[in-house]
Amino acid sequence: MRRILKGLTLAMVAALALSAARLPVGTPIHVRIDQSISSATAHSGQTWQGTLASPVVVHGRTVARRGTPVRGRVVEVRRSGRLTSPGVVGLRLTSVRMNGVYTPVHTNIRVRQGHSHKKRNAEFIGGGAAAGALIGGLAGGGKGAAIGAGAGAAAGTAGAAATGKKNVSYPAESVLTFRVQ
Repeated sequence: MRRILKGLTLAMVAALALSAARLPVGTPIHVRIDQSISSATAHSGQTWQGTLASPVVVHGRTVARRGTPVRGRVVEVRRSGRLTSPGVVGLRLTSVRMNGVYTPVHTNIRVRQGHSHKKRNAEFIGGGAAAGALIGGLAGGGKGAAIGAGAGAAAGTAGAAATGKKNVSYPAESVLTFRVQ
């Protein structure tokens, strides 16, 4: 029994080495993903599916045609915070169907990160403080302006926190390029 298991293990390792030899390091693989993947809903380890957006050609020979099924995995997810930390999603291609079998591939990770919160938060908070100072100054002079500025900044911070999430996503049908490593 052990001999059989050992033989099967060696055969699997040889098959993996053979499949990796088909796709040399640096080979680009253009993939169209089938579903939307968002930092708000995805989780690390989640699988995704897609198809080849263009054929994979190695040394002038097509090894996988356009439309060939592929699989991948979400390898990094960070949900957006309200005032800091924009969302992040990282994807890796894990296999390409070649000759009727899903062949493992090791590729780079495609990472997409949301935009920074800093400028938008500064506008909300600064705008709130300025508006509060103006209203307070008109109503109560210098002391009213100081109180209004503090109240306006607090209101601006609350507004930024209530509306500030910056999640990121790969929409369905997005075309991504991975490179074999």
